[in-house]
Amino acid sequence: MSVLPILAALPLVGAPAAGDKGTFLNNPDFTSRIWEALGGTVGQAGISCLAGVVLGLPLGLAVWYTAAWGLRPTPAVNRVLNALVDLGRSVPFIVLMLLLIGFTRWLLGSSLGWQAGIPPLAIGCVPFYARLAENAIRQVPLGKIEAAQMAGASRWQITWGVAVRESRSGLVSAATVTFITLIGYSMITGTIGAGGLGDLVYNWGYTRNMTDILVMVVVIVLVLVEAVQILGDLAARALDHSR
Repeated sequence: MSVLPILAALPLVGAPAAGDKGTFLNNPDFTSRIWEALGGTVGQAGISCLAGVVLGLPLGLAVWYTAAWGLRPTPAVNRVLNALVDLGRSVPFIVLMLLLIGFTRWLLGSSLGWQAGIPPLAIGCVPFYARLAENAIRQVPLGKIEAAQMAGASRWQITWGVAVRESRSGLVSAATVTFITLIGYSMITGTIGAGGLGDLVYNWGYTRNMTDILVMVVVIVLVLVEAVQILGDLAARALDHSR
């Protein structure tokens, strides 16, 4: 059953109920903002997730590589890397976002617009995905790594040809979790002018006391998260060698 007829029946709370603008789905002032906001949220989460995977995977590999069970145990380096990952994950996102406003303005020329939400989201995403990636790589059976070592494979070949290849399903699942988490964080960036659904919720749903707008955004986010989760599960299942 489609949710559109249900949403269309909701009146615009606080708005004039005159003419053909009594509901938000047939009100062009809102429908144009809805799709633009949705695009901004998906853009923020998608680009930030991509940056997090590209930068977080090598960091996670480095943590695994230097651990006691890694290819080259180096306790001192491993402690430093673990500390960096834990420190990055411990900073509250809203604090990180506020601290990076100046950097975002320098990098993009403005701290407004959905693009302005990408730097803090991407930077906060790196240690988050790095830890998930390290945990996924640790699930690779040691027997496969030992077999590759006995076959004369180099450390580079074992890292990318065995560790990463055998953990692809887990890495995709980690990326799915990261993407969904970023969707939630992107709602926060919208409250300080970074656009997206968060901007719509704050400036229309909260500030103007339009409860129906809040309900609409919750439904949209639920559908978006479910779609991402389904696609991520399908991709992870396709890459799972154990099945």
